[in-house]
Order: sequence, then structure tokens, then C-alpha cells
Amino acid sequence: MPVGTSAEADHPGGPATATAGGHVATAGGDVATAADLRELRDVLGDCQRCKLSQGRTRIVYGVGRADADIMFIGEGPGEDEDREGEPFVGRAGQLLTDIITKGMKLRREDVYIANVVKCRPPRNRDPEPDEVAACEPFLIRQIELVRPRVIIALGRAAAQTLLRSTEAISRMRGRWHDYHGIRLMPTFHPAYLLRNPGEKRLVWEDIKSVLRELGTAV
Repeated sequence: MPVGTSAEADHPGGPATATAGGHVATAGGDVATAADLRELRDVLGDCQRCKLSQGRTRIVYGVGRADADIMFIGEGPGEDEDREGEPFVGRAGQLLTDIITKGMKLRREDVYIANVVKCRPPRNRDPEPDEVAACEPFLIRQIELVRPRVIIALGRAAAQTLLRSTEAISRMRGRWHDYHGIRLMPTFHPAYLLRNPGEKRLVWEDIKSVLRELGTAV
């Protein structure tokens, strides 16, 4: 894994000012020209671009290595993530951490973790098309800046958004896909595995495919 820096959620910097909520409001800037993950966070600011902003506690931007080989992408924050401002920190997040540390033999901070939308959908429903449309430019730029070798799409919503597909996750998983020249492996979301623990073996097969792709099979 190459040496790089960590890009944490809600990190101030650049031409920005802090708001009363502790978020960062940009004084200017554009998603496409953000030079790094910190600057992109500044452009996101105290985002009010869609209706999800009305019910959130914190924006959940992304966390991990700025030059990670592996990028995990889920659909959106849950209750724990909304409270803490970091993706995948609840029960599903602990399972993802176990996949990374116990299965892949990596540290959580060695990968980059983000979601399609940065604010929690009410009652953890799927993000709606207008919400995805408002947030997706930031995810696309995150991917461009991290430049991972492999993307692991966690669950149906993330995989369908990234691949512009309506195919079921049960059919997409286990097969390599292309995301603008980046290898993409869809797999089941950790929250699904909590409800269906028997499917963990399929996710492990997907993870082993990723490790083989990176030349680090265990």
C-alpha cells in the first residue's frame, strides 16, 4: 500500500468558514476542480443541496487513505454514522472493519470508505434519485482523487448507482465490472449480512477475488 495521507470527515481548511453546526461552509470553489479531498470537503460545506440536509445531524463525508488501493462505497449513513460523522461505525461498520482487518489483513485506515449520499436518509430508506443526483458529483470526485485500483460496492443501491444498472445485487456480485477504467466488485452490504449471516461465505469469495486482483491473496 503506497504511503499517503488520511482524509477525515469534517476537516476544515482552504477558503472556508466554520458554521454554527461545526461544518465547513465554502467561500467558493467547484467540485470538478477540487485539488484534494480536503478541498473537496470545503466545497461540500454545510451542504443544503437536497432535502436530506433537513434531517441530518452530521455530514458523513468519507474517511481513510487519500491514495488507497481499495475504496469501499456504501449507499448512505445510518443512525450511528449520522451521530458520529464517519461512515460505517455501527454494527454493520464493525463487520466491515472485521472484513478489512481479519479477512484482508489490512488496517481500516489503509482503505478509503465513503457513501453515495453524505446525509442519512430518513428511517434508513434508499436514497431517492434527486438526492443521489445532488450528492453524486462529490462521490465521483472522491473516486477521481483517491484513484483506487479497486472499488468494492457495498449493496444494491451503491452498485446500481455506480454501474447505472437495475440488475439485482445477487446477480452483480462475484463478477468484475468496469467503472471508468477502475475494477469494481459489487458485494452484499454488511447490514444485509447481519440479517443473513449465511451469505458471509459469498462475500468472502468476493473479497478473495479482490485480493487476487491486487496480488495480495491470503
